[in-house]
Parts: sequence; C-alpha cells; structure tokens
Amino acid sequence: MDGKMLARLGAIIFVAIAITATVIEMTRQDEPMRGRPAPELQRPADPLRQSLRNCQRLGEAAASDPGCLATWAENRDRFLGRTPAPVSPRPSEGE
Repeated sequence: MDGKMLARLGAIIFVAIAITATVIEMTRQDEPMRGRPAPELQRPADPLRQSLRNCQRLGEAAASDPGCLATWAENRDRFLGRTPAPVSPRPSEGE
C-alpha cells in the first residue's frame, strides 16, 4: 500500500466513526429532568452535644467545672456503649 491509499483508508475510518457517533447521539433519548431532592430535615438538637460545645468554649476552666466533668463522663459512656450506673439514693442522716 502506498501513502495515498493509507490516507484515504484513514479518512474513511474517521468519517465512519464520526457518523456512528452522530447517529448514536441523535437517537439517544434524554431522561426527563428530575426534581431536586428534598433537603435533609434538621436533626433534633442533642443536649449532650450542646453541653460539650459549652465546655469547649470554657477552655481550660472546663477542667475544673463539675458540669463539664459530668458531661465528659456521659459522652465517654455513650461512646463506649456503657449504660450509666443507676444512681442509688443516699441514706438520710436520721437512718
């Protein structure tokens, strides 16, 4: 084969591919426009999370705050999957 014949063969293959791509594009049916998905509903406020944020804002003072210490203990128990121990009633001084 000489150079002209290869050039013609290449041009024919190129045109065939272009026509095939055009036919495929023209026969493809567009999907109907779907509506936008509903926005995620706002999660209910988690009081533990809010308490942790408040302790975070306290900074170093939170280390000595009894409320923050209890909040951290509750968070740790929840993370580890432990159920908090039931609070036993304190005996009265008269008993």
